[in-house]
Amino acid sequence: MLIENTVSKLQEMKLTAMAKAFKSQLTDTNINSLSFEDRFGLLVDQEWTSRKNNHLKRLIKQAKFSDPQACVEDIEYHTDRNLDKAQIARLSTCDFITEHHNLLLLGATGSGKTYIACALGMSAIRNFLPVKYIRLPELLTELAIARGNGTYRKVIQQYKKPALLIIDEWLLYPLKESEARDLLEIAEARYKKASTIFCSQFDIPGWCEKIGDPILADAICDRIVHDSYSIVIECKESMRKRKGVTDI
Repeated sequence: MLIENTVSKLQEMKLTAMAKAFKSQLTDTNINSLSFEDRFGLLVDQEWTSRKNNHLKRLIKQAKFSDPQACVEDIEYHTDRNLDKAQIARLSTCDFITEHHNLLLLGATGSGKTYIACALGMSAIRNFLPVKYIRLPELLTELAIARGNGTYRKVIQQYKKPALLIIDEWLLYPLKESEARDLLEIAEARYKKASTIFCSQFDIPGWCEKIGDPILADAICDRIVHDSYSIVIECKESMRKRKGVTDI
């Protein structure tokens, strides 16, 4: 009766992993050779591991990666991609995030920018840093809707929070003036406070043309470019083609 009462109390306190481990210990004859301190330590380890794993799962779900299976270990270093493995390894330590630097991933369609961005995002999550992935068209639509329903400032604050924000399809299309102002708000909100990965098909000189207004373009680029690392991914053959279905 005392044992069931203890299990019930553990579950009520939401220490479910500890409760499960405690019940498991009761049926393990080998556990009797351990001291009370060692047995209790095993219970605590089980609960701690369970909570850490659940935290990771929540962070991955909240990130909304386009490729939640991406990881740095699986990045492919084909010769024609011209990727620096040592640079990727340094970025995967997430020091650039804790130091509030940005990262520009530049390359043509199919070069694998999104995969690398998601892989680095997953490295951040392994370090229990909150991450958010979004395509720029979706972000601009969200901000436009927020402006219309009066939640604009609230949404801006939400995009200020993640330690790492990944913006895919950066400046794929020319912007309206209102959209450029929205991006300035995001850039200003995160400047020197958090890190952003920008995935773009266009090199930095082409950004001003896409943004349109030269004053807004200077203001946005000034808050992004000068505080960023950059990787230019070369691509003689699309990664989608490399990963595609082959003839049997």
